[in-house]
Amino acid sequence: MTNALSAEDASVRLQAALAAGSSADPAFLETLVERCAVEPDFFVRDMLSWALARLSPQITLPRIRRELDSEHNQARSQALHTLSKIGDKGTWAWITRDMLRDPDDEVARTAWRVAAALVPEDEEKDLADELVLQLGRGDRGVQLSLSRALVHLGAVIRPVLEKAAESPDPAVAAHARATELLRRNPETGFDAAIEEAKRAVALGPERAAAAAAAAAAGAEAPGTAEPAQAAEAVGTAGDREAADC
Repeated sequence: MTNALSAEDASVRLQAALAAGSSADPAFLETLVERCAVEPDFFVRDMLSWALARLSPQITLPRIRRELDSEHNQARSQALHTLSKIGDKGTWAWITRDMLRDPDDEVARTAWRVAAALVPEDEEKDLADELVLQLGRGDRGVQLSLSRALVHLGAVIRPVLEKAAESPDPAVAAHARATELLRRNPETGFDAAIEEAKRAVALGPERAAAAAAAAAAGAEAPGTAEPAQAAEAVGTAGDREAADC
């Protein structure tokens, strides 16, 4: 099994992880955990976590907890991912602020997702207060992960997002507004939400409201300017104003 899990061919490693999970033999625990830290293929890593989740939590969780303190980023990230597969609410206390603020994006975004899934209801507000500190961080994928984690917490995030939307940092403000748009309408695409939020930040509250009102008025009143043209006129002025600043 050890040889198969470290084979050159990823398909062989995938089949080995599947076999290990299917047999659910506790003798494979250490081999599976060690492989999680170095496996380069995403699908194989996911299968390794599945195989670990098939073992008894009584033997798996203590070993996974040790990996959370590993000096290797992938080991920590995959250990967190495995916790999400196991889904034991008692492991919530293992997710520390350091993990939520980890400088490695993959570790942090995994911690956000797992924390949002495992947090007790009476601690959701504290988690929201912590996660909002990461708004504006990273590339699109990182920001999407954070938004999803926040939205998962539900209505508790609304006041913290409203406050963050007033941040002087335009990246933070836009990310907060986009996340609130996703909370209100989960069907909204993230890219569309971000663009709308950036526009609102660039225009400022008054001009953004004027643009929305102009668009709504144009839609209701035949013969007036097209809504998109009305919004564009306000937006152009706002863009010039932002550029001047």
